[in-house]
Amino acid sequence: MAKNLLIVESPAKAKTIEKYLGKDFIVRSSIGHIRDLPEKGIGIDIANDFAPEYVVSADKKKVVSELKKLAKESEIVWLATDEDREGEAIAWHLLMELGVDEKKTRRVVYHEITKSAIEEAIKHPRNIDRALVDAQQARRVLDRLVGYELSPVLWRKVKPALSAGRVQSVAVRLIVEREREVNGFVAVPYFKVDGLFNTNGTNFHAELDKRYNTEKEAHDFLDKIKGTEFFIRDLEKKPAKRSPSAPFTTSTLQQEASRKLSFSVLQTMRVAQSLYERGDITYMRTDSVNLSQQAIDGTKEEIENTFGAKYVQTRQYKTKSSSAQEAHEAIRPTNFAAKEIEGHNDTERRLYDLIRKRTIASQMANAEIEKTVITIGQNASQDNFIATGEVITFDGFLRVYSESSDEGEEQGNSENLPMVKVNEKINFFEANAIQRFPSPPPRYTEASLVKKLEALGIGRPSTYAPTISTVQKRGYVVKENKEGVTRPYKVLTLRNGEIKSATKTEITGAEKAKLFPTDIGSVVTDFLIENFGGILDYNFTANVEAEFDIIAEGKLSWTKMLHKFYDPFHSTVTKATAVKEKASGEKLLGQDANGKNVYAKIGRYGPMIQIGDIPADSEEKMKTEDKPKYSKLRADQRMETITLEQALDLFKMPRNIGTYEDKEMAAGIGRFGPYIRHDGKFYSIPKEDDVYTIGEERAIELINDKRIKEKEKFIKVFSHDPEIQVLNGRYGPYITMDKKNYKIPKGKEPASLTLEECLEIIKQDSSAGKKRRSYPPRKKTA
Repeated sequence: MAKNLLIVESPAKAKTIEKYLGKDFIVRSSIGHIRDLPEKGIGIDIANDFAPEYVVSADKKKVVSELKKLAKESEIVWLATDEDREGEAIAWHLLMELGVDEKKTRRVVYHEITKSAIEEAIKHPRNIDRALVDAQQARRVLDRLVGYELSPVLWRKVKPALSAGRVQSVAVRLIVEREREVNGFVAVPYFKVDGLFNTNGTNFHAELDKRYNTEKEAHDFLDKIKGTEFFIRDLEKKPAKRSPSAPFTTSTLQQEASRKLSFSVLQTMRVAQSLYERGDITYMRTDSVNLSQQAIDGTKEEIENTFGAKYVQTRQYKTKSSSAQEAHEAIRPTNFAAKEIEGHNDTERRLYDLIRKRTIASQMANAEIEKTVITIGQNASQDNFIATGEVITFDGFLRVYSESSDEGEEQGNSENLPMVKVNEKINFFEANAIQRFPSPPPRYTEASLVKKLEALGIGRPSTYAPTISTVQKRGYVVKENKEGVTRPYKVLTLRNGEIKSATKTEITGAEKAKLFPTDIGSVVTDFLIENFGGILDYNFTANVEAEFDIIAEGKLSWTKMLHKFYDPFHSTVTKATAVKEKASGEKLLGQDANGKNVYAKIGRYGPMIQIGDIPADSEEKMKTEDKPKYSKLRADQRMETITLEQALDLFKMPRNIGTYEDKEMAAGIGRFGPYIRHDGKFYSIPKEDDVYTIGEERAIELINDKRIKEKEKFIKVFSHDPEIQVLNGRYGPYITMDKKNYKIPKGKEPASLTLEECLEIIKQDSSAGKKRRSYPPRKKTA
């Protein structure tokens, strides 16, 4: 048995590290946390200073048993979990659960999984940092308290099976508030004027330095400049520099991987974890932009070898966040000379390439740019056309990497402009006054939400991905694409002294991979803000994160912090529970043709429309015709934006959609979902079709498809004994009789079976001593 047992978090990391250590080491994985708060119950002794009641996870009992055995047989146990708070807590839990003497344990940390880094870590062990452990415990306990006490309130006041979370609920609030900004945005159109000019054989565009509110104002301006002369009123050229971005932190990697590679936040972290565990990059959960001197030297050497010394400009970036751990490093490659990595899939190679290029670019020279602004005047007025452009005179870091920008951020104009002089006359070709519409604030993508959370100081590198994943799993937020709609706009064109008007169209409002709040998400957010405004306050959530940082520094007791939070929080929960009214987000849309109120609201089973009111005295006294009618909302409808007309359309079911074979077809929604009814038979409508819009042609197609499948189902039917059939099922051919199914033995050709052979198979199957299983397996019924 080896003298040393080294425990890491993941099996992949264990394999990598085991290659670097000699025969005196056994490397094993804990496979993440080995114990946690229990799944059922609160698991916290509130009266006893919030003492957590940790239990070994059911799926980790075997792992713990094996580690205990190895630990007892080893002279030294090395706890080599990750260097963040979560990793420190895992190391502490291992120490507590394995039952080994703390004197025979060593805590080691490393920022990258390379031979030199692992060997260096072994040379400099330390004790477990209890302050870091306390910070992690504070987060875990506080989040359990919030979830455990808030969730039951939501069950009673909104809808069963809901849950709340300290950070997740704040993230949903951001998305809900942005959605309302978008829906409430009023786009007031304006006209901008673009001119096309020519000088020295070069065409170029310039934009008028003012905008017009109405078509008449734009027309009057074009009319004014008919036949006027244009000249260069001013020319400005100035050199500028563009500096590279800092190396990646967790959040900037998530943002850039989303923009450049279309990765989700969760996908980015999963791939980065794999690269880290295989020794290709440094630790992927970090808020530091710092690079070690060794990394800077390695980057410098690679730049000189590839591009030359003039492209080198080393820098040490400083993190703006006061809580960032500068002793840590940014995310970077472990070997800068490795342009490509062996034995990886395409996804891993693409993310590695992004990390490598960003790191190398951070130590390269600034790009040098010459910016040019040309001001074009005319004799009819003092209004000017402005042309801007830039020329890159030295590419610098842009030779390797250029950062993407978020939607809504200004993009530079890189149009090549001609050589001109002040007072020089230029040729005018045409001017277009184009009607434009301001855009509402963009909905969040996963990446831009991470950016916003980081800017508000909410969450930490390890929490962004699980937060965004959780709010989607809980059904509070959906990530969707949205098709644009056609919008007309006016264009006035001045050419050859004549103004012409035209109406054109454009697609507007298209969205890709944007985060939308569901109706449940909106109603829950409103309820929490009304009753637990402190918990959902952005400053409060950021301050809690700051207190975790203070605990991690050993300057604040974690139990003292929890007492300060819990007492007023618990009091608020008690008050909210005492309120009798339920939160349904009810919205009165109007009245139907009979004068009954029409509402959009959250019901027990989700968003719905209700026609009619329930009397306050007793529902039982109501006549059948007076009872409210209900309908679910369609998947693409939202309570906050649905109109009265759209709501009433939901009750127009079943609807006639044409005829087939001289018989009517109707589309409706039944107990088992949407359907087509034809000639007394029902045909299911698949998810990709909409029961409210499906037409005659598609309905006929579904009917015929079902008929073909029905024909293919029957392999053989015996005319003189139709109760016995040979059918084609989901799991292959089988025999059926009296609603019981029988498996066909191997070697028997289903289509060639005779009635006598079928009876013999049924007899043998029925007389078998063991319990017969239906074939194919039947679903259990409630």
